[in-house]
Amino acid sequence: MKYHVSIAAAARLGGAFLIACLAAVLAFAQEKDLDTPYVQTPQNVVDKMLEIANVRSDDYVIDLGSGDGRMVITAAKKYGARGFGVDLDRRLVELSNRNARKAGVADRAEFYQRDLHATDFSHASVLSIYLLPEVNLMIRGRLLSTLKPGARIVSHDYDMGEWPPDYQLELAAPGKTVGIGQRSKIFYWVVPGKAAGKWRWQLILNGKPQDFELSVDQNFQVIEGTLAAAGRSVKIEDAKLVGEQISFAVTLPGAGDPVRLQYAGQIFNHAIEGSVRVTRGGQVRELTWNAARIEVWEPRHLVQGASRTAR
Repeated sequence: MKYHVSIAAAARLGGAFLIACLAAVLAFAQEKDLDTPYVQTPQNVVDKMLEIANVRSDDYVIDLGSGDGRMVITAAKKYGARGFGVDLDRRLVELSNRNARKAGVADRAEFYQRDLHATDFSHASVLSIYLLPEVNLMIRGRLLSTLKPGARIVSHDYDMGEWPPDYQLELAAPGKTVGIGQRSKIFYWVVPGKAAGKWRWQLILNGKPQDFELSVDQNFQVIEGTLAAAGRSVKIEDAKLVGEQISFAVTLPGAGDPVRLQYAGQIFNHAIEGSVRVTRGGQVRELTWNAARIEVWEPRHLVQGASRTAR
């Protein structure tokens, strides 16, 4: 993030002046198409963001508004990851590349003077951001449509509006120059796949084939739905969508003991491959689960996003 007002100096002159400075900077940023001011992320927050994102050596990390480069450099040095950062400030970009050379990771961490809106981040497996709330909302639709399902996003301090985080944390941020009490928030999302639609499959239960039909409604990574089987329809429970990993459970009533079905699988386009754990009367067995999507409808967040764009 780009920020050139001395917060420490402003704080010494009083809280009212600090607030006035911040307001002036944010107003200026909005006039400049929401350019994000530079605020250095404390190193302990960088470390925690990368930890929450579970960065590995095979990850490609992209940082939008990379400042002095510490996010991508730390990912390269600590985890062996590769990636790049972008920033509008040429001096910060030059500083970042110098820092990468000093850290011995210039072959894995590069920095460019570039507008984040003109940056192709489609190949990121981890995307980090520290942007104004308005900018987060501006790019949210692009994140969902551009990043591959399963890609992880970590944001410092600001959320994504109606897109609920998969995880969030508040922690101490010693040396942080903005905010109250030197505290930071971290928000984490996994880009969801498309589970919405109607799915059909067959299982052998009690020695007989039985047809199942699942109707799934989706809003971001939140899914709900109903499972129809043997002339009955029941709501699914414990439903989760993490990238393209889907899981849910149902309890089917019957003449004897109810049957508990716990499904877990991977979405591949219009198919699911996985397993189902069948529990009845204290007996447990696991079966292969293969489902096909027979009807498709858009997740609610995409429909709502299209409506907002149309207006």
